[in-house]
Amino acid sequence: MLDIHQIPCLSDNYGYLIEDKASGKVASIDTPDADAIIAAAKARDLRIDQIWNTHWHPDHAGGNAKIKAEFGSVIYAPKEVSGHGFACDEIIFPDSEISLGESHAKIIDVSGHTLGHIAFVFEQEKCAFVGDALFVLGCGRLFEGDGNMAWAGLSRLMVFDDDMEIYCAHEYSAANARFCQSLNLSNQALAARVQEIFDLTAKSIPTVPTKLGKERLTNPFLLADKVNLLSELELIGVSDAEAFSKIRKMKDEFRG
Repeated sequence: MLDIHQIPCLSDNYGYLIEDKASGKVASIDTPDADAIIAAAKARDLRIDQIWNTHWHPDHAGGNAKIKAEFGSVIYAPKEVSGHGFACDEIIFPDSEISLGESHAKIIDVSGHTLGHIAFVFEQEKCAFVGDALFVLGCGRLFEGDGNMAWAGLSRLMVFDDDMEIYCAHEYSAANARFCQSLNLSNQALAARVQEIFDLTAKSIPTVPTKLGKERLTNPFLLADKVNLLSELELIGVSDAEAFSKIRKMKDEFRG
């Protein structure tokens, strides 16, 4: 069993402290703000035994060294983390597992936003930490990978059950909802979700985590309501990866 502590960091990041209740072991999923994460751990009387990085960006690995210095944490990360100068002790790879006490996560390749981007999926606990690969009604901008790579990564996440909790690394939901609204799609589940996000955001209530099933029904980047989506965006006849890429390009160019 895991306890999950969601920590607001910087302007819109989330850090996560996960605690394996059987062993008392604790890991920090990414390190966007070392001071905030250290303070959150101490406030809960937790010691951070491990750090798990999803990718190399500074708002995900930039706090590694400071947290390690505070707690003696062991840092597990894709090779790109050390390649970009951030602290790392053990390189980890997709298609393997990582353990925190008696809790075990699959490491999934979700490259696209960056090369070497990974997600941590706890099947038994039904939760996934996806970094910047997938957001509420969105996905990460493709800085290093391409659409084919990113779609393949999202497809690897889509095999899991609808009740999988998705812990994203940013609160981007309102901006994503505005983009979705601009598409003028007929998906009624999406329209309801957009309004729900606007209502939550107005009350400063986090929209993360989300459920994979909810994203499957509403997220255009997962080709939700596929037949109507492709027709309404004039994407009939293209591959799923190409449709995803075109929607990603539309989002990149969206100003709203």
